Amino acid sequence: MVRRVAVIGAGVGGLASVKCCLDEGLEPTCFERSEDIGGVWRYTDSVDDMRTSVYRSVITNTSKEMSCFSDFPFPEDFPSYLPHSLLLEYFRMYARHFDLLQHILFKTTVLSVRKRPDFATSGQWEVVTETDGVHESHIFDAVMVCTGHYQEPYLPLDSFPGIDTRFKGQYLHSQEYRDVEAFRGKRVLVVGIGNTGGDLSVELSRVAAKVFLSARSSTWVVSRVSSHGFPFDMVSTTRFNHFLDWLLPSALTRRIRFRKFNSWFNHANYGLASTKSSKFKIIVNEELPFCLLSGTVVLKPKVKEFTESSAVFEDGTTEENIDVVLFATGYIFPFPFLEESVRSLFDDNRSLYKAIFPPQLEKPTLSIIGLIQLTGSIMVGSEMQARWVTGIFAGWNKLPPASRMMADVLKRKPPVKRNPSERENLKMSFISYTDDIAACAGVKPSVLRLLLTDPRLALAVFFGPCTPYQYRLVGRGAWSGARAAILTQWLRVLKPLRTRVVDEDSDCCSGWRWMCLLALPAALTAGFLLSGRPRLGWGLQAG
Repeated sequence: MVRRVAVIGAGVGGLASVKCCLDEGLEPTCFERSEDIGGVWRYTDSVDDMRTSVYRSVITNTSKEMSCFSDFPFPEDFPSYLPHSLLLEYFRMYARHFDLLQHILFKTTVLSVRKRPDFATSGQWEVVTETDGVHESHIFDAVMVCTGHYQEPYLPLDSFPGIDTRFKGQYLHSQEYRDVEAFRGKRVLVVGIGNTGGDLSVELSRVAAKVFLSARSSTWVVSRVSSHGFPFDMVSTTRFNHFLDWLLPSALTRRIRFRKFNSWFNHANYGLASTKSSKFKIIVNEELPFCLLSGTVVLKPKVKEFTESSAVFEDGTTEENIDVVLFATGYIFPFPFLEESVRSLFDDNRSLYKAIFPPQLEKPTLSIIGLIQLTGSIMVGSEMQARWVTGIFAGWNKLPPASRMMADVLKRKPPVKRNPSERENLKMSFISYTDDIAACAGVKPSVLRLLLTDPRLALAVFFGPCTPYQYRLVGRGAWSGARAAILTQWLRVLKPLRTRVVDEDSDCCSGWRWMCLLALPAALTAGFLLSGRPRLGWGLQAG
């Protein structure tokens, strides 16, 4: 019987894991190597300890209603998209509300996690930690690794001939970036067009002499601000849209998606993406198109090589007098504290059952929390993982036999090993994945049952945003405030905007009611279809 649980890391996943352990009557001890909670979201000016943190100007790219802990909404006066300081304040509120800090040991580094000699029968682990130079050994019944995937910078210098032999300028990884001051007046090349590469290119364009952005793949750019000014993820991440993706042919859904992306601006004209692209990703950035249109950022293809002061690209063009190369090439996750026999069991989350459990272990007492990249908020996915895992540790949930878990892993594992920086390795559909874990934990809401018992709530669940509160409606850990949180979620979006009130059209509300009434038959049909179909899998989406 699992009782004592080691939680490694006090970021988003660690806080959720400690709270879920307490909910299940377990005894968590969280080890955090820094002096505070928050993980990557706790900004610091220093880069000396190589701790990964966000840069000074970062703003979340998922909205507050789609990113909160499922039983703890953000304050209604918080803006929909948050700077790191407000997000960290929210984490502190969460930790205080659920009394989590007493279970966290700060300035304590985990040096090793090893199976006990009797692991095959006990499932126990020996965890060695260091605090102020003093080593200490602990015995735990289970371990939850919550260090995420921003662990060690991936800097593939071998893929860029000349960067470390001929190039005389400066090069660095985005992990070392904090603000623009060191780049003022310089010609900067940003390598990598993920969310970080796009953000940094835009920010640097305000002070740099010139910014070049090197992209090797097709990239669609979307804005945080969607139809009628609402948050993009609240409008797009709905069970209705998810149902259409499942129902319609993939070629048609891709065509619809591309047309929607191009309705903002033609991506082919900007050299970003083509509708003929078979492989693509999606980034969130409102300002990048204008920077490209104004010439403050210039898009370039993949870098072929570097000379002493220039970058040569695959299309044969050259940009001279490059002062700084900033690599936004992602991270790897080596988990150096895990013993080799355990670490070798997985090279990415595709080697883990449901992206959580190494299926080859004799006892399922090791879980990896947060090693996911969803099309929605990682906070929500990490909390759902923690709820399921602690339910297993407490004996409420069960894992299938190892043979079935291995078969599931092999079915989902890509046939070709990809570049570690390609986050598509980790990218999964938010609703598909979260529903899958919620079903395992017994907390997935049934739209059909809601239609029969609470039609108003059912319509909000099916046609509205798939907010985290939906996973607190039923099952273990059900929250009495979940229904009210769902029905008032749009009010919390509008609240911080109402700093100047103007007259609005009263017909809007009545029009919404009519739309919901007309949509009721569609929701009923979808409920019947989904209830009679096997549970959706992970359903990869590019982005």
